[in-house]
Amino acid sequence: MAVTIALIGLGPTLLVGLVLLLAIVTVASMVEIVDAYEKRALTVFGEYRKLLQPGINFVPPFVSRTYAFDMRTQTLDVPRQEAITRDNSPVTADAVVYIKVMDAKKAFLEVDNYKKAVSNLAQTTLRAVLGDMELDDTLNKRQEINAKIRKELDEPTDEWGIRVESVEVREVNPSKDVQQAMEKQTSAERRRRAMILEAQGERRSAVEKAEGDKQSNIIRAQGEKQSQILEAQGDSISTVLRAKSAESMGERAIIDQGMETLEEIGKGESTTFVMPQELTSMIGRYGKHLSGSDVQQQTSALDSLDFDDDTAELLGLNDIEEILGEIDEEAEMDIEAMEEEAQKIKEGKAGTGIKSADEVIDEMDEEIEEGNVELEDEVQ
Repeated sequence: MAVTIALIGLGPTLLVGLVLLLAIVTVASMVEIVDAYEKRALTVFGEYRKLLQPGINFVPPFVSRTYAFDMRTQTLDVPRQEAITRDNSPVTADAVVYIKVMDAKKAFLEVDNYKKAVSNLAQTTLRAVLGDMELDDTLNKRQEINAKIRKELDEPTDEWGIRVESVEVREVNPSKDVQQAMEKQTSAERRRRAMILEAQGERRSAVEKAEGDKQSNIIRAQGEKQSQILEAQGDSISTVLRAKSAESMGERAIIDQGMETLEEIGKGESTTFVMPQELTSMIGRYGKHLSGSDVQQQTSALDSLDFDDDTAELLGLNDIEEILGEIDEEAEMDIEAMEEEAQKIKEGKAGTGIKSADEVIDEMDEEIEEGNVELEDEVQ
């Protein structure tokens, strides 16, 4: 009896609590809060009704279900795949695919699991693309591989409401045997290039040395040429100066020389001498001048006589100043030309038409011979 009275006393309170709990659960099942970066597909009794937008949404309680779709760009990792290239070389490759849900309704209704579907499709496409290319192309043409995979993925993923934004192949690795062969090939190529560069360096060094020797010989030959020209010019100047000195000696020098000759003759044992009339005439004039005899008095001391016109012309005395001027001018021009040529050679501005040392020396000898002949002709 006491137990029955207690239950009757608790009945209304329990009922109120159950009703309140049922109301809370009902409200909770009716309210759907959707995040800003997603959408949700709503089904009632298994039938698709609509897409729930971000914010608070009210749905039928207890008989509805929602499926969330992330509307941001998502990353799918494509597992490593093995493929055989067109030239029968085994390679392995993996990639990353960036996708974005553009139509959540299609992604819900047209495909079971869009992420898994896109990943499997990317794997098969990656193997197919690698199989249509040669080994060297798979290693060098990453952008072309990415573009081909994306193009192959675009059509089927559009039907699923998915857009493939980018495909990036991360690694393409040939087999170990191929890698070893490529390493050997690379090493051999590097050795070949090193040998070529070394040979080119040695050849360049030899060419530079030969060019330097050639230019040095040319400069040396030009110096010797200039030295010989100056020496020849010096000899010619000396000859002309001696001739001019002889002019200043005049008749006095001839008489003195004749007296010395007579002195030498007088030392001999012979008592009879034959002398030219010109010499006796000169001696007589000289003796009269010294003894002050009654011969016609000389009004001035005996002066040296000048050479006649024919002798002066023969010795080249009339043109001595002009010859000296021409020699000095030619020497200055030759020295300036030689210095300019040496500077050009030093700066590397000399043209490729520089004559060889033998040619330069031969031309130098010819010029010196011609110059000596002309000088001899002038002196004579």
